Amino acid sequence: MATSNPAFSNSPAFSQSATKAMQWTQEPSAQQLDELYARSAATPDDMGRMTYENTIQKTVGAFAVLLVFAAVGWFVPGLWIIGGIVGFVLALVNIFKKEPSPALILAYAGAQGLFVGGISAFYQSEWDGIVVQAVMGTLVVVGVTLALFASGKIRASKRATQVFLVAMIGYAVFSLINMGLMLFGVTDDAFGLRSAPSFVFGIPWGVLIGVFVILMAAYSLVLDFDSVKTGVERGAPSKYGWTAAFGIMVTVIWLYLEILRLLAILRGNN
Repeated sequence: MATSNPAFSNSPAFSQSATKAMQWTQEPSAQQLDELYARSAATPDDMGRMTYENTIQKTVGAFAVLLVFAAVGWFVPGLWIIGGIVGFVLALVNIFKKEPSPALILAYAGAQGLFVGGISAFYQSEWDGIVVQAVMGTLVVVGVTLALFASGKIRASKRATQVFLVAMIGYAVFSLINMGLMLFGVTDDAFGLRSAPSFVFGIPWGVLIGVFVILMAAYSLVLDFDSVKTGVERGAPSKYGWTAAFGIMVTVIWLYLEILRLLAILRGNN
């Protein structure tokens, strides 16, 4: 299954088998065969292969770094601009690198932590308690998505992924237009077109967009989990667990920011 997350799509470990069949260069002797059969079976970890366990460890480690720097960004909100720029550059570097770099991925986590912490502090100053609500919402979406994926009730499909890609392109175009209108002063609303006082079936336009984007982020998580599953099943090298950690982190940060914005729109309309 091809994934839309560029963090995975540029890594060959998630698109082709990382293992090759062993071949004897010469006929093994009886003694060699006895030693081979007597040897204890090697685990994927012993063979330096990607496993769910070591991937989870790398992912938790990356999020731990993000949270530490998010705390710094919370208390020094002005760092969000630096964190955002550095995080964006590091994201591009990590995406286009064929081989994962733990140092660069952790550096990305730190930069994004500053960005997320600063943005969260701003939202908190405007809407008390909104950050806790957004964190809880993010955990619920990630937990439910993971549970459904693990149980086999939801899977990535070619057709759904194609629809997802079209929706992502449409959303990207909308976001660029919205940003342009805000930068040039065409609209002075806090969220641009999302704050437009228009309703669809009695529901604010901005809320509908927010829910739609959160659903897209949830499906992006499904694609991420599917890529991890593929990497483990195909015996990808352990280092690609860092690629998985990076890809999941990108999606979860996106999800958190969208939930934060949706909550702000909802509370602003009350």
